[in-house]
Amino acid sequence: MRHLKETKVICMMMVVFLTSCTNVDAQAGKGQGAERQTINQESERQTIKMMTYNLKFASPTFKPAWSVRRDWQVDLINKYGPDIIGTQEGLKEQVDFLMDKLTQYVVIGEGRKGGDDDEHMAIFFRRDRFRLREMGTFQLSETPEVLGSGPGVNPRIVTWARLALINRPADGKTSPYPMDYRDHWENTQEFYIFNTHFFTGGHDLAKLNSAKLIMERINALNRFGEWTKERPVFLMGDFNARPGGEVYRTFVGDEKSNDPLLLKDSLDRGRGIDWILYKGKVKVLYYEKVDYNVDGVYPSDHKPIFVKFRILDE
Repeated sequence: MRHLKETKVICMMMVVFLTSCTNVDAQAGKGQGAERQTINQESERQTIKMMTYNLKFASPTFKPAWSVRRDWQVDLINKYGPDIIGTQEGLKEQVDFLMDKLTQYVVIGEGRKGGDDDEHMAIFFRRDRFRLREMGTFQLSETPEVLGSGPGVNPRIVTWARLALINRPADGKTSPYPMDYRDHWENTQEFYIFNTHFFTGGHDLAKLNSAKLIMERINALNRFGEWTKERPVFLMGDFNARPGGEVYRTFVGDEKSNDPLLLKDSLDRGRGIDWILYKGKVKVLYYEKVDYNVDGVYPSDHKPIFVKFRILDE
């Protein structure tokens, strides 16, 4: 009888022990799951979806008319959900329409003759993901600071911006800083966006010198010392030049180049005339030339380029 009681006690102790182990394992699993979720959220926060898109200006001779294709462009953008869009050729009415319909974006940029005049190289960025730190425009000419300079017809510009990822704690996490904190935020990530549209036709010299000017502006942004966090750079647009040509090589070099000041193409060896180039600790996750159409009819004479990047930790 005594032996039976002792056996029951031992069995009960084993049940308690196993239950405790199960609870510990469950709690550990929950902890690991939460940790994985936090890591995934942090990784996703560093992921940026970009699109470059020549809208095709609202030409009265282009079919379909802007009044038809504008809704297609809105649908295209909403389907892909880029965080940042660089557009080319958009006139004021076109940029305004997209801005009114795509309310999730802030729009910056001006016409290539200043103000609302002529075509815009606009940059759209998600208002819930980024803060604007700095922005500007420069002309692709001998006098970059003079808007409208260059040729009398179809001058060219670059719109650029310095953006910061909005720094929020992952779900379920609290900020490491108190609400009245006013010192340095260690994990703030900033980067630069440049958007342009190069000369067409026989302006080969102008295109080459435009590429050189842009590279000068980009390399002037290199950090001075190790105490400054690196800011990646993204250059997008319609370059009216082909991969492998002199303009392309000015940006990315060739297969033998090892210059750290050069950019990289989001698609190895490039394709077409619409590019998204980059510089810095960035990884390309996905590339697509978007084949959006309605019954075989396209909303522009260009197909947008969509690229998903991840900014890597230093």
